[in-house]
Amino acid sequence: MKRLLPLLLGTTLLLAACGGENVEDSPSPTMDATPEPTVEATPEPTPYDGPLNPLSGLPMGEEWVNRRPVAIMLNNLKEALPQLGQSQADIIYEVPAEGGITRMLGVYQSLEDVGTIGSIRSARPYYLELALGHDAIYIHAGGSEDAYSKIRQWGVDALDGVRGPYMSNTENGNLMWRDPERRKHYSLEHTVVTTGEAIQKCFAEQSRLRLEHEEGYCYEMTFAEDGTPTGGISAQEITVPVSNYKTGRFVYDAGAGVYAVEEYGEPYVDGNSGEQVTVTNVVIIQTACRYTGDSLGHITVDLSSGGTGYFACGGQAVELTWGKEYPDGQLHYYDLQGNPITFGAGHTYVMIVPLDCDISFA
Repeated sequence: MKRLLPLLLGTTLLLAACGGENVEDSPSPTMDATPEPTVEATPEPTPYDGPLNPLSGLPMGEEWVNRRPVAIMLNNLKEALPQLGQSQADIIYEVPAEGGITRMLGVYQSLEDVGTIGSIRSARPYYLELALGHDAIYIHAGGSEDAYSKIRQWGVDALDGVRGPYMSNTENGNLMWRDPERRKHYSLEHTVVTTGEAIQKCFAEQSRLRLEHEEGYCYEMTFAEDGTPTGGISAQEITVPVSNYKTGRFVYDAGAGVYAVEEYGEPYVDGNSGEQVTVTNVVIIQTACRYTGDSLGHITVDLSSGGTGYFACGGQAVELTWGKEYPDGQLHYYDLQGNPITFGAGHTYVMIVPLDCDISFA
């Protein structure tokens, strides 16, 4: 970060003397020199050494550091946009679902000052794996039968707005509800929302939920103020065509040091603020995505075999390798020399895409 050094100012005064002809006894007027102003040096800011968000590397309140994050399923159909509150997620995961569409999983370490979040959609097994990798509490509205089976099998702490007591038609103190404004313009399945405040209230009433990480839990992500990788390629623009339905695009803003996110050929906007979502880090991992053959077009996404992908930060990108233990291991990323990826302090967007996805950089 650039620091402004104190600028020492000097003042030069012009002294003038006036005299008149034939006025011998008139004393010449004198001017007292104005003393130079005292300029105090601006002290350099003290480096921050307080608690850091383990998902972003940014400062946060001590009370949140060891909390289990919240992972929330987000609808990403074009007709359901804009999403709400996704810009406040520390990590956004985007993964294909049936029919070429994608859904997102927003992971929030802190719920402080988080507003409305939504719209909330149903679970799939691979989103459960991502949530488990963060030891997160999972919030969803419905799910595939396979997802419900895995919730029971894996012991996922999942709060469900369809088969659970966590949703109402109106906001009345429950965890989720159907937003009345969205109901005026959207199909019913695109209207389920929550808020950071509602989540915290629900957690306070759920004695069965473990809200803190167990002793010794440690995240594998590391951060630096500047996470720009060395020896990479230019990544001012990144285009990721997930399917015929969905293409993601990231455009680097050198002045702000972040990527502006686009999808469906338009800015990816947070409906709460009306502003485009920006992230510091972009991760793209490629893996096998296969249809299950069922009548609903569900797919499987392999998150346990590892593979290759890319990491971009600061307008540069490098190839990476990735891995994850099944089902609850953390995703970990390495450069081609086997060194762990260091992220830039800030939010991260992870796209999980098929092996044949034609990713391009410019």
